[in-house]
Amino acid sequence: MGKNCTQVTWFLLLGLTEQEGPKGTLFVFFLFIYSVTLMGNLGIITLIHTDPQLHTPMYFFLSVLAFIDSSFSTINTPRLLESFLTSVQSISFKGCVVQMALMTLHGTAECLLLAIMAYDRFVAICHPLLYHTIMSQHLCVQLVVVTYVASVAISGLLTWYIFKLPYCGPNVINHYFCDIPPMLQLACVDTSAVENIIFSTCALIILFTITIILMSYAYIFVTISRIRSLEAQSKALSTCASHLTIICLFYGTITFMYAQPSSRTSMERNKVVSVFYTVVIPMLNPLIYSLRNKDVKTALKRRCVGKLSV
Repeated sequence: MGKNCTQVTWFLLLGLTEQEGPKGTLFVFFLFIYSVTLMGNLGIITLIHTDPQLHTPMYFFLSVLAFIDSSFSTINTPRLLESFLTSVQSISFKGCVVQMALMTLHGTAECLLLAIMAYDRFVAICHPLLYHTIMSQHLCVQLVVVTYVASVAISGLLTWYIFKLPYCGPNVINHYFCDIPPMLQLACVDTSAVENIIFSTCALIILFTITIILMSYAYIFVTISRIRSLEAQSKALSTCASHLTIICLFYGTITFMYAQPSSRTSMERNKVVSVFYTVVIPMLNPLIYSLRNKDVKTALKRRCVGKLSV
């Protein structure tokens, strides 16, 4: 860091698009998505906690996933909506630190939770008689606590590495939130070492969780193939279908975003991918689980019938 470098105290966010024309339409579109996201995820949480039939480890983890998704979306979607109403947005240096830390925390937590949910399905299908013994309430709570502790540690580490860099100007972030790639581009020094640390950390998290998921589903598919009843096979597969769909959507986008050196990706393409995993996926997750899961649909029917009878 040079002697004449003056650390910036605030940043300007350019938003999702610099074109003036479609901003009104985009505001309405993303406001609708955000509303559906909140209603869907909060609805899933409420349904799971009020319906005794859904008081199982699988749905406990699903309620935690819904909380992560609603929080994930709330961290940056309001600012995205605001960007459609103003030409530029400002955010303080500390505000940028907090936003990135929270985004990294919830992104990491979702990775780890999806791996835990895969292990839960492995125990349920491969060891059904021991399921409630192994996946006790105590263990489920412990796994969630460990997930958040690990996520806080990883988020703190990555955020510290990024914001210990000198930012002397320019202070214009070509994004709608303080994401890692555009922040690295604004640093006044060579960021190769920090990029390698971030790349290695993200790659390790993805490889670790993907390994758990692949191993769990390898055992699951072997177990299912040995089941003679087609109806039982179909039921076992149906409990995994929603989870597999979410895994493909989430891991595909974060691998594209963070498990490669930032110099290889363009900011405009990154913004589109960011919208998908921070705005669209949190909306899709409750829809996928409610539309593809018989237990959730049955619980919804019970709740509707109960309200009508009252």
